[in-house]
Amino acid sequence: MQKKQPAAGNRKGARAGQAKSGRTSGRPFKKDQPRTGRPAPRTEQDDRPRTGRPGVRKGADVRIGAGRPAGRTQKPYPRKKAGTTTYRKSDATYDESIRLNRYVANAGVCSRREADVLISAGAISVNGTVVTEMGTKVMPGDVVKYGDRRLNNEKKVYLLLNKPKDFITTTDDPQERKTVFDLIKSACKERIYPVGRLDRNTTGVLLFTNDGELTKKLTHPKHGVKKLYHVHIDKALTKADMLDIMKGIQLDGTLVVPDKLEFAGTANNKKEIGIEIHSGQNRVVRRLFEHFGYRVEKLDRVVFAGLTKKDLPRGKWRFLSEKEVNFLKMLG
Repeated sequence: MQKKQPAAGNRKGARAGQAKSGRTSGRPFKKDQPRTGRPAPRTEQDDRPRTGRPGVRKGADVRIGAGRPAGRTQKPYPRKKAGTTTYRKSDATYDESIRLNRYVANAGVCSRREADVLISAGAISVNGTVVTEMGTKVMPGDVVKYGDRRLNNEKKVYLLLNKPKDFITTTDDPQERKTVFDLIKSACKERIYPVGRLDRNTTGVLLFTNDGELTKKLTHPKHGVKKLYHVHIDKALTKADMLDIMKGIQLDGTLVVPDKLEFAGTANNKKEIGIEIHSGQNRVVRRLFEHFGYRVEKLDRVVFAGLTKKDLPRGKWRFLSEKEVNFLKMLG
């Protein structure tokens, strides 16, 4: 017997009938379809795209990487061709510009924050025009000046060499003798220069860099950068001469006074001396001992500005760590 359906106009009765039967829509429920909670099979009509772009849901986020699982990111552009070191031109538009404050900081003048102050004060010019606007970008080839000084944005390199004997510290020698640059010529493409000098027969720690500000700091006497030498002399050093050396002598119109002086050999060996000094005069250690009648047979610099030749064989070089570079910049 067919149940009487509520009138179409009686909405309250219709909703009550739906609630009683467990249905929430007015469509007839098929008794032969199992109520498993699984969605009904999709039909051809359901698969039709709802926008002008096939397969894209209306209102969907179509940005690159949208909807990706956490931890997965889009590969950065430009992408490299497999097996090559060149990039596809269609991948991205290259931007070789660099922010002006970063350019100034890379040149070794100051930090980026301090560079912003210099820019706002009108101390920086680009191609002859003073720039005061924050966020200004410069291109390779632009002439950037801090006052009258042209800045160089070249990557800073810091290299330590354990110099062997018979190499001279110069970029070019008319006599075609061996130079320290023969030992480091394959180290980097940047032009680097020695910080101070070691004469031909002196061995040990020698620093190279293209950081002009740091070079000036490490070589200026007012910063008192310490150097430690291991000296071999031709005869035993007397106690009287040792005391006189510690009092200092005049060299080139300047009083040179060692910071420390002590015997470095065995108890009975008075020919090996360790001397710590911050003076920057040419051949200062040799001249100091020669003044008191001693001839230096061997001279090895074992420490320079806190840098040592530990684990660095004679004639070999290495780049400084970031920690070592930061230490050097904090000296003085």
